[in-house]
Amino acid sequence: MPSAAKKLATYEDVLAAPAHQVAQLVDGELVLQPRPAIRHARVGTRLTSQLEGRFGDDESPDGPGGWVILFEPELHLGADILVPDIAAWRRERMPELPDAAYLELPPDFCGEILSPSTARFDRSKKLPLYAAQGVGHVWLVDPAPKTLEVLALDGATYRLLSAHGGADVVSAPPFESAELRLAPLWSR
Repeated sequence: MPSAAKKLATYEDVLAAPAHQVAQLVDGELVLQPRPAIRHARVGTRLTSQLEGRFGDDESPDGPGGWVILFEPELHLGADILVPDIAAWRRERMPELPDAAYLELPPDFCGEILSPSTARFDRSKKLPLYAAQGVGHVWLVDPAPKTLEVLALDGATYRLLSAHGGADVVSAPPFESAELRLAPLWSR
């Protein structure tokens, strides 16, 4: 006897997810993950702060500006719903933030803070979806070994441009016009 077809998850399932979980929709499947641990959240907050301070304002005294940078935005990319830790759009592509609960415009950059519970999903599910949507750069930040991997879209997949760690000072695409310090990311 054939099994019944699996019911595809919908945005209503995302909205009904428990508040203590991050709900994402990939290939019709609802993916629930725990909210980030404190160390994960701290790394994301500090990286977002550095990026925002240098790139988030066109008139920033500390950097070139030119970007809209958001922490954990909800992205509706085709039929998939993703929540990257950090996403950024060049200001010319998003001159004004929409008044909406989510964004449909694929970002130019995504940053994922890896953790034992999310690393496989981030690498095996999110990266291909970001590539299919034309997200030009992805950074994978891993607090445990204190590393940053800088990836660039190369055709249909990502290519590793560089890897950094510890107390490195980094000028990495797409934010190569200003230096970012990694040491504050790992501070406890």
